[in-house]
Amino acid sequence: MGLLDKVIFLLRITQTNDIVRRYFVVNGFDGALTMMGLIIGFLVSTPADLTVIINACLGAAIALGMSGFSSAYISESAERKRALGKLEDAMIQDLHESAHGEASRWVPLLIALVNGLAPLVISLLILMPLWLSKSGFLLPLPPLYAAIIVALFLVFLLGLFIGHIAKISWLRSGIQTLLVAALTAAMIFLVARY
Repeated sequence: MGLLDKVIFLLRITQTNDIVRRYFVVNGFDGALTMMGLIIGFLVSTPADLTVIINACLGAAIALGMSGFSSAYISESAERKRALGKLEDAMIQDLHESAHGEASRWVPLLIALVNGLAPLVISLLILMPLWLSKSGFLLPLPPLYAAIIVALFLVFLLGLFIGHIAKISWLRSGIQTLLVAALTAAMIFLVARY
């Protein structure tokens, strides 16, 4: 059994596919909005050096990733141990060496990886225009504006994914998530003016 087949099998027997999807969307959304918020904050503040902006955003991205990983691992480990204990009680036997026992050890790690990597990877994608600009690449827009556009695009893609999962209009779902991001941006601009 290949690694991907094994992962799919472990997620299936623990019925955690939906948890993985949910964590990916929720924390991906958090990463996108957090980066967008930081970038807009820098945009409306006294001009800062691009290195300062990148480092601040990178620090937040790493913190989001570590927070997502550790919180999911701790909570999912407890949930998987509890579920395995209930199953062992029902079957009146030790299942530590069974597929369910293996799943109780590995599924929390898989969920934690998704939970941590989603905001980190999305944040890094949003920071790409800043890195490109710092490296001397000419962008069609100033780097902060380009990063905001990347953030909005990724939020829209997450909305499309949500629509696909829910089997509803992908476009409508994408537009809804885009509206949430636009509302967030508007709130930041309003607060920053006072």
